[in-house]
Amino acid sequence: MRVIAGFHKGRQLEAVPGKITRPTSDKVKEAVFQIIGPFFERGFCLDLFAGSGALGIEALSRGLDKGIFVDKHPKAIHTINENIRKLKLKDSAEVFRADSFRALNAVAKRGLQFNLILLDPPYQKVSYEKLLEEIGQLHLLRENGMIYCEHNASEQLPGEARDLYIMKQETYNDTTGITIYKR
Repeated sequence: MRVIAGFHKGRQLEAVPGKITRPTSDKVKEAVFQIIGPFFERGFCLDLFAGSGALGIEALSRGLDKGIFVDKHPKAIHTINENIRKLKLKDSAEVFRADSFRALNAVAKRGLQFNLILLDPPYQKVSYEKLLEEIGQLHLLRENGMIYCEHNASEQLPGEARDLYIMKQETYNDTTGITIYKR
């Protein structure tokens, strides 16, 4: 697992030990960032269900200012912190161990809004409909912001949710599908 482009291009990232996470392949990561923005001019990112933090770190490497990384598993939190330390991103990152809905409410209380929200939960364990609704109700996505959803290829995500429309939907193999929403 590595950073694909930007300031940290080519740097290796640690994976979460064990089988509690399913890392996004470099091929999918590269394709997705070509769609959502090869490079960013500043902004904030929320990496929910962050695992190793690879998606959020990729966004930081490509120009976002700050990333908030959330996962509920202690091994994932440890790995995210190690990857951030290794790449010297401590000033650009906050890491929290929390349930996804609790984390959404916590960032809303701080008045934060994001240019990019990354959702890559364990396949078919979380309702995207509820997540998207909560994100909309809490006004967490900036105007023109995007939400990246990685899901099982057989899973059908909502066509629209609040102020969101599907910008791109793609299947990359028998198991991986992505849906990108834009506000």
